[in-house]
Amino acid sequence: MKLNVQYQEKFESRHNASAPDVHEMLKTIGVSSLDDLIAQALPEAIRLPKPLTLPAAQSEQELLESLRAIAQKNRIFKSYIGMGYYNTFTPPVILRNILENPGWYTAYTPYQAEIAQGRLEMLLNFQTMVADLTGMEIANASLLDEATAAAEAVHLLYAVRPATKQNSRLCFASELLHPQTLDVLRTRTESLGLELIVGNHRTLELHQPQLFAAVLQYPATDGRLEDYTDFIAAAHAQGVSVAVGSDLLALTLLKPPGEMGADVVFGSAQRFGTPMGYGGPHAAFFATRESFKRHLPGRLIGVSIDANGKRALRMALQTREQHIRREKATSNICTAQVLLAVVAAAYAIYHGPKGLKAIAERTHGLARLLAEGLNTLGLHVHHEHFFDTLTFDVPNPSAVRKAAERAKMNFRYDNQRIGISLDETTTLADVEKILQVISTAVGKEFRADLKAMAESLELNLPASLLRTSPFLTHPVFNSYHSEHEMLRYLKKLENKDVSLVHSMIPLGSCTMKLNAAAEMIPITWPEFNALHPFAPAQQAKGYELLLKRLQEWLCEITGFSAVSFQPNSGAQGEYTGLMVIRAYHRSCGQAARNVALIPQSAHGTNPASAAMAGMQVVVVQCDEHGNIDINDLVAKAERYASSLACLMVTYPSTHGVFEEHIKEICEIVHRFGGQVYMDGANMNAQVGLTSPAAIGADVCHLNLHKTFCIPHGGGGPGM
Repeated sequence: MKLNVQYQEKFESRHNASAPDVHEMLKTIGVSSLDDLIAQALPEAIRLPKPLTLPAAQSEQELLESLRAIAQKNRIFKSYIGMGYYNTFTPPVILRNILENPGWYTAYTPYQAEIAQGRLEMLLNFQTMVADLTGMEIANASLLDEATAAAEAVHLLYAVRPATKQNSRLCFASELLHPQTLDVLRTRTESLGLELIVGNHRTLELHQPQLFAAVLQYPATDGRLEDYTDFIAAAHAQGVSVAVGSDLLALTLLKPPGEMGADVVFGSAQRFGTPMGYGGPHAAFFATRESFKRHLPGRLIGVSIDANGKRALRMALQTREQHIRREKATSNICTAQVLLAVVAAAYAIYHGPKGLKAIAERTHGLARLLAEGLNTLGLHVHHEHFFDTLTFDVPNPSAVRKAAERAKMNFRYDNQRIGISLDETTTLADVEKILQVISTAVGKEFRADLKAMAESLELNLPASLLRTSPFLTHPVFNSYHSEHEMLRYLKKLENKDVSLVHSMIPLGSCTMKLNAAAEMIPITWPEFNALHPFAPAQQAKGYELLLKRLQEWLCEITGFSAVSFQPNSGAQGEYTGLMVIRAYHRSCGQAARNVALIPQSAHGTNPASAAMAGMQVVVVQCDEHGNIDINDLVAKAERYASSLACLMVTYPSTHGVFEEHIKEICEIVHRFGGQVYMDGANMNAQVGLTSPAAIGADVCHLNLHKTFCIPHGGGGPGM
């Protein structure tokens, strides 16, 4: 027998259906081969003329080696930048049994409650955790990120504004919000025709008749703590509602916004066990009043009873969601960051209220110690009261930056001002190292004994802001604090669910996909998951290369010229694409183009996204087969010729068909001055065969959690 030195294990041989299975499926539907199936299903006019120009396929071993080489181009510094992102420690029992466990990460959105009781219980735990810590009456099962949660808060408060404010369109945002939150608020309010003013809440004139809402941050982005009770009461007296961005760990020590009278509380649960990951994905939280529940964005898990009269969990109040209310929905969000919400809930369960409070006290204690050390160097900390973040001025910030980077540290820089945020991973040695770096940069010597200094200091929180109310009193948060108890609880919940561990879940493109273990492993590597999103670009060369290559490949696959990786879900991708179309028309001097034609068969996110983008939704009828009625399309396009912005079309359609006249449909829209937005939910069926550009589309979104491996995770994360 000759030597075999050429054998290479192929990825596809491990992950596709076997030849007998393929033969049986083809026989069942009456076609002779896969090529025959494609020839019958895919219109010839839109087929790609040649194969995609992409790199050769790699084996799993080669893939991991390639990704390791990319990861090693990232430089991992200890980041103290804050701004809503913190280092955290994921307990190994959670890492191994949730984040790395396909029983959790491959499950689908819990539309079928009878096969999702485990996930539903953990999401109910998340809702309970958020409601308790924020002091609010009701919380949802997570949102996509903190900044979009802030925008959802404004949408909700606009929807529930009192009768005296029906003509009000002015929203105030505190300058103390995180910068990325302010950026998202500017975009989202503008598209709805709302006016956003940013400034100091202390000088805000609450009596303005146009003002309907104010958005605050607590603790503020610069670390300061302030009791907003009086401000909120004064706002309510003028008919103005208030949303507050907050921090769950801080709220174990601080008076919750709900007790100050807040109408909405939002934020990120990232520091509850989810690595920073260069910016995501992370579970945001959103809590509000019971009376606002029908305007709550995202999923809401409720307690019900099953057919046998036993306690059961299910998604509640679905009639408020976009798949039913469509363009009348308050939000276009049809999912949540379920996998990360599960991680955050598990983190709270594992530590319990006492453990969380101890972590918060230690984090604040180290910040208090750092402030005292800075004072000994003659550097004045700006705010007397803070939780984990300090800001102070230095005469030469560039010297501090250089010294910090030599020590592999990242601080936050704003002209002469420096910000430092501590977290649960910070140690006494870290604080000493920070002080040594700063003392060197400012030309002073730091000699204080931090341990001795710590013994003479106390927590520095004002009595009016100390939390006195209990939280996380439910038994689930007080029962599973050892690894074996937690392990058994997680396994018990996992065993209640159906995921790809058990079978395929034939509920559409979200589930008919692959989550190979080799594709998941790198997310746990610190070279990828320990980077702060605002770390200097030179520390993220690996990510830069990864994103550059991915953009090139996705452009080749779609036929388009550029890709944005910013949207956190399909719904956000729709909104982004529509805003691009809107901006394009405005750049052409055609700002009046604001009509979105949407087929009757479209998913509910389409009309909801169009409404959020400030467009008027006009429905196009479908024929008896569910396909777009071309005669009605022509009639509507002619009728709205001067105001037509776009057509939103899913391809293949929501009923799984490659509509034969798709190129004609796109040409009709273009003829009347519109653009074509393609919903990429079913992109699985296009890759390598046709493309959005080939059918005539101008913009599309791709659900990377449907077509390119990102797991659905029980209803998120997505991209």
